[in-house]
Amino acid sequence: MSQRKERRGIHVDQSELHCNKGCGYYGNAAWQGLCSKCWREEYQRARQKQIQEDWALAEKLQREEEVAYASIQGAQSQPQAQPQASLAPFSKFEEKKTNEKTRKVTTVKKFFSPSSRTAPKKAPTVGEEKLTGLRDWRGMFTPPWEMGSPTEENQEGKTPSPSISRQSSIETDRVSRDFVDFLKTLHKPGREVHKQSRAFIEIMANKKDLSADELSECVQDFYQNLSDRLMTHFKGSSERVERVMDEVEKYIMTRLYKSVFCPETTDDEEKDLATQNRIRALHWVDIQMLCVPVDEEIPEVSDNVVKAITDVIEMDSKRVPRDKLACITRCSKHIFSAIKITKSEPASADDFLPTLIYIVLKANPPRLQSNIQYITRFCNPSRLMTGEDGYYFTNLCCAVAFIEKLDAQSLNLDPEDFERYMSGQASPRRPEADSGWPQVDPPSGSAASSPALSQVYQNLDLLSGLGSRQDRVLEGVQSLQRDLITWQESVEREVQEILEKYPLEIRLPTPSAIDSDNVENDRLPPPLTPQVFAG
Repeated sequence: MSQRKERRGIHVDQSELHCNKGCGYYGNAAWQGLCSKCWREEYQRARQKQIQEDWALAEKLQREEEVAYASIQGAQSQPQAQPQASLAPFSKFEEKKTNEKTRKVTTVKKFFSPSSRTAPKKAPTVGEEKLTGLRDWRGMFTPPWEMGSPTEENQEGKTPSPSISRQSSIETDRVSRDFVDFLKTLHKPGREVHKQSRAFIEIMANKKDLSADELSECVQDFYQNLSDRLMTHFKGSSERVERVMDEVEKYIMTRLYKSVFCPETTDDEEKDLATQNRIRALHWVDIQMLCVPVDEEIPEVSDNVVKAITDVIEMDSKRVPRDKLACITRCSKHIFSAIKITKSEPASADDFLPTLIYIVLKANPPRLQSNIQYITRFCNPSRLMTGEDGYYFTNLCCAVAFIEKLDAQSLNLDPEDFERYMSGQASPRRPEADSGWPQVDPPSGSAASSPALSQVYQNLDLLSGLGSRQDRVLEGVQSLQRDLITWQESVEREVQEILEKYPLEIRLPTPSAIDSDNVENDRLPPPLTPQVFAG
């Protein structure tokens, strides 16, 4: 019962990982709990509705302006030439109003329109403008590969993008060579894929004014249309199509990485800093609080934990969304191995998520939110919807969401203690007994949130623990010394008692002649008598 209570803030039902629409694919928090397919359908539906509303508003305004112009023209009693002369300024006013009202619906239109550096053209008349607006509105949904390459008219006065003209990095050159070598094996379809991919990169390089969601929509549209064409060419061979799309993704995202990863139009960087500070403030959370079924005292388990931390940190060094997903997958597999070794049985989903949260807290991966958003926006959607990559990525998103919302109830702590731990004023590992070491109370306010001060107080906690251990060791030494003295006294007392009970008597033997025992002494010659000779 206690274990179930501790898990209540961490346990996630597996059904919550799937799309809210019930399609069976994995959902994503960035897509409001929907999978990539359902999110794109909702996005397209909302965009179509917005386009229709804006277009209807633009037509309404244009009709009102035409009526107003007609009333002005009828009210004036001037020659016919005079209204004709005033048509030009009115057309400019009408053009300005139409552009303001239709600005919201030019997301895809801007994507396929010439660069803003195109040479100025002659202002159209009212009729030409209306006809052009309708034609552009119909062409907003035309893919770039059906529009063909940019015409000479569109290329006039256009300067090359700095990202295209500057020298490519070594990695970009290598990826480009590998992409060309791969496409050579496809022969004619390979040439067409290469042509479309290069055209798409050139168009994207000149569309830096798009938001991150618009960039994502453009990339996903390119993936979808190219995948459909390849599916028709390969006659439904999904494996071959997936292989080609993996190479296309690698080539395109390596070339566009610097311009689409953590763009300035988003708040990804602020989210990264907030998440990083949040994880730093949670440095005191340990395995027991999260009910992590991992024993790091086992060397093999400790190695898997270190490898999992390394993999999730390495994710930031990759450029391709698929490679970033591969890092998450390797990290997750190391987690499953650590759990299996500890429990001597396969790990369950309830064991995996708390351990993943623990790994993220220990690793504090750089630019975590930016990497998650990058994968969400530009990865091949089929990888996020199904398979182990999609499952592990969805769990990582759940782990990050849990860390952001982690509170005292999630860890079964008192709210006051939780706030003290978060502010650095106390630590759950600090010994309660007085260890003889000086205790320093942390400052309150902004200084308490300083990582350096938090580290100082953590070190003081460790010193306090060492002081307690030293006192216990000294007490053990003194106890051993007393035992030795007592043992020595007891041994001496026992020896003395034995001596008193059995005193030692030493009997000296009487001296006797050497030949006293000889029975035939009477037959011996008499002893020699010394004689003195006179000199």
